[in-house]
Amino acid sequence: MITLKEFFSFKKNRFFWLNLIAIIVVIIGACWGTLLWLDSYTHHGEAYMVPNVKNKTLNEAQQALSNQKLKGLVIDSSYVKGVPDGMVLDQNPAGGARVKEGRTIYLTVTTSKVPLVKLPDLIDNSSLRQAEAKLKAMGFKLTEPEYVSGEQDWIYGIKYRGRNLVVSGDKVPHEAMLTLCVGNTAIRDSLAMDSTQITIDMNSSANSEAEVDDSWF
Repeated sequence: MITLKEFFSFKKNRFFWLNLIAIIVVIIGACWGTLLWLDSYTHHGEAYMVPNVKNKTLNEAQQALSNQKLKGLVIDSSYVKGVPDGMVLDQNPAGGARVKEGRTIYLTVTTSKVPLVKLPDLIDNSSLRQAEAKLKAMGFKLTEPEYVSGEQDWIYGIKYRGRNLVVSGDKVPHEAMLTLCVGNTAIRDSLAMDSTQITIDMNSSANSEAEVDDSWF
């Protein structure tokens, strides 16, 4: 059994104190080295200003970002009428922000591909006034209506480049020129009268053929 005197005898042991000091030095050195490595790895205290690359071509934007040790990545594209393909519309982070070296700057650029837009449910489900308002609000252009037999100012069809869009929900290019097929009661009544007249004429013709001239007998 260890006596109290033996328990405190390490105070006079020189090797114990040397080992203890060495352990403390190693721990401090390891912590200091780790902090230095983290500063170097994360570029602590170093920052680069993000250049404003909006309205530049993609190549010009990539070069400007590379000069600041940054990277550019296209994540989205959008069609803008009259703007050439590959122009930078937006960036994140914005120009003027300060970021670390090697940071990726996300870019939105223009595309020359016209997007397709789904038509609303208008065929046999809308009046001329409602259809014109909806289509114009979506950016479509309209020609003079094409009138057909039917209820007055009722939409019976939509045409694009002479082709009938028979199914609501068809997709056509944005800002396309459309023609609405609109009902007109005058045409309907005219066709009905023509049909009635043809029937009357046919009946009259049949009756004439049935008449017999008694003078032959």
